[in-house]
Amino acid sequence: MRTLTRALAAVSLAFVVLVLGTGTASAHVLPTSTVQLVVGADAVEAQVSIPVDDLTAASGLDLGDASEAAVTAQASAIDAYLVAHVRPTSDDGRAWSVVAGAPTVSGAGDARTTGLYREVRVLLTLTPPAGADVRSFDLGYDAVVDRVATHTVIVTVSSDWSGGQVSAPYEVGTVVRDTVTGTVVPLHVDLGSGSDLRGLTSMVVLGIQHIREGTDHQLFLLTLLLPAPLLVSASGPRRWGGPVTARSALGRIARITLAFTFGHSVTLAAGAIGVPVPQQAVEVLIAVSILVAAVHAGRPLFPGREALVAGCFGLVHGLAFSETLRALDLTGGRLVLSLVGFNLGIELMQLVVVALVLPPLVLLARAGRYSTLRVGAAALTGVAAIGWVLARLGVANPVADLADRLGSVAVLVVVVLWVVALLQVRRSGAASAAGAGRRGSRRASPGSAPATTPATRG
Repeated sequence: MRTLTRALAAVSLAFVVLVLGTGTASAHVLPTSTVQLVVGADAVEAQVSIPVDDLTAASGLDLGDASEAAVTAQASAIDAYLVAHVRPTSDDGRAWSVVAGAPTVSGAGDARTTGLYREVRVLLTLTPPAGADVRSFDLGYDAVVDRVATHTVIVTVSSDWSGGQVSAPYEVGTVVRDTVTGTVVPLHVDLGSGSDLRGLTSMVVLGIQHIREGTDHQLFLLTLLLPAPLLVSASGPRRWGGPVTARSALGRIARITLAFTFGHSVTLAAGAIGVPVPQQAVEVLIAVSILVAAVHAGRPLFPGREALVAGCFGLVHGLAFSETLRALDLTGGRLVLSLVGFNLGIELMQLVVVALVLPPLVLLARAGRYSTLRVGAAALTGVAAIGWVLARLGVANPVADLADRLGSVAVLVVVVLWVVALLQVRRSGAASAAGAGRRGSRRASPGSAPATTPATRG
């Protein structure tokens, strides 16, 4: 009991120290234009962002106070300017078509570096001619930079499914003006080869990352694991009793995990193909699911029906997962492969979590020192879940902020859990050996009565 209590205290102290020592990172936005490319199967979308002052200086357009109304009034002129200054061509010199969407305006910059400013954003759709390679082309971009000598355009790829890049953007180059010749240096975009296999693999990795970085999803699964090694007490249906066999615990967790996977697979597919998802309601329900699991870990609410409950809550978690795929805007075969890969990644990470956490839980349950850990972990999880519910309803609170950082100490928690479990097993083994030794000494001591065996009839 003391070992478990000290371990819980150590984990809590380490978490508090880590949280208090964590600073808040701040982003620094450079006063440049940016072009973010989303590479599709047959076209490339380019999200262009240009500071209003630079756009006005280069184009001669009057954007007034740079309000939404002022930009909307000049929408046609802004689009015409960009179409004239973005002229992509294939490697064989054939021109691509360029279609501009409606421009918008938003704030940008940083008060401590570039200062705050407004920028215009326009989504361009770049379509190559028939037979041209969508993965290799000259961007042909010279907007603003052809008139403003100090201007720089940063070009990044934010999504390239066939290239295996679906999460972290990367830079492919910059467009600048040569100060000697006065000409704009052309940028050639070469994305290399792409394939469905790379896209599938990237989605598996994305599924793994989603669970690894999703503290709430991890906590829901871990909380369902807490009572897995236990029977319901014979003294009452609302109390946990002694341990089940390792085989029974494994079977129970397998059913829970598969049910959760089935549930989130259904709604993941539905959300990815366009079914509306009420995002705030989904996030609140995820926090509620964690709270219910925490209460169940402390005192059984639905003993024997954990798999059914996991499947139902899996439907909710799947709606949250679907936002990741929806943002990629995939269709057809790419969407099908992405669903398969993303689900596979989620399942693989869940299996890793189970493999790391279930064995020490089973060992602790069989060592007879499990109640303190189970109740303590359930209580902490319940508090975190309540904090999340409030935060997702718009009530800011420090508990939610702390809970969001739980993932940063996940490895430490697993290590401590294993250490405590092994120490308990060692202590139990030593106690059993000592008990056997004392019994043997009593039997072998002088003057002890010999053991007799009652006669039986054959």
